[in-house]
Amino acid sequence: MNTPHVIEARDLTKIYRMGKTEVRALQGVSLDVTSGEMIAIMGASGSGKSTLMNILGCLDRPTSGAYRLDGIRVDELDKNRLADIRNQKIGFIFQTFNLLARTSALENVEMPLLYDRTGRRLDPRKLATAALDRVGLTDWAHHEPGELSGGQQQRVAVARALVTHPALVLADEPTGNLDTRTSLEVMALFQELHDEGVTILVVTHEPDIALCAERIVELRDGRVVRDVPVEKRRRVADDLLRTGPGGAK
Repeated sequence: MNTPHVIEARDLTKIYRMGKTEVRALQGVSLDVTSGEMIAIMGASGSGKSTLMNILGCLDRPTSGAYRLDGIRVDELDKNRLADIRNQKIGFIFQTFNLLARTSALENVEMPLLYDRTGRRLDPRKLATAALDRVGLTDWAHHEPGELSGGQQQRVAVARALVTHPALVLADEPTGNLDTRTSLEVMALFQELHDEGVTILVVTHEPDIALCAERIVELRDGRVVRDVPVEKRRRVADDLLRTGPGGAK
C-alpha cells in the first residue's frame, strides 16, 4: 500500500510587490512529503525557505501553484478555514519557543486545544499532561517558562506542537537558541518522535542538524536545487552517549 502524502506542493510561486519592485521569493517549488518522513529544509538567508515554511504552515498563500495538506487543497481556503487547518493539522515549533511567560508548562501545552472548534477533544488537561509526559517533563508541568532551562522550554514547545496529534510538525530553527548539548537533546527527541511515525520538517542552516533528518531539501533563489536522502544519518542518541552529561560534541 502506498504511503499517503502529507504535503503535495506543485509549482509554488510567491511574489512580493513593493511599489514598482517585484521580489520573487519562490519560483516554481514542488515538494512531496510522505507520512512519517523527517526532512531538513536548508538554504541561505533570502533563499526562500522562510517563505516556503509560511506557505506549508498555512500562514501565507502562494501567488500561484497548488498545495494539498493531508489531502486537503489549502491554497484556496479563506482565512477562517486556514486557521482551523493550522490548529488541527500542524504543530509549530519556533527558535524562540513562543511560550506564555506567566503561564505554567501545562497551560502552555493546552493552548492549541482551547482554539479547537471541532469539539473533538473533551479533556484538554488530560491530553496536555500526556504530551508533557511524552517529552519527559511530567514533573515540571506546573512550572512557568522562567523556571525552566532553554532545553526544557523547547520540550514544552514540542509537547504543545504534538498535543493536537497533527499531520505535520514544522520546526523553524528549533536549536538556534540552544547550546550544543541541549541542541543534541532536542534533535534526539525529534528522532524519537520520527521513529514513532511523526512527520517532521526542520528548517535549519546548520549542516550537522540537517544530517539528523533522513532527507535534505535545499533552496537557492526561490528554487529547489537539491533534494537528496541522507546517506549517513546522524543518530543523535549515540552522540549523547559518547559525550556524556555536559559534554561537547
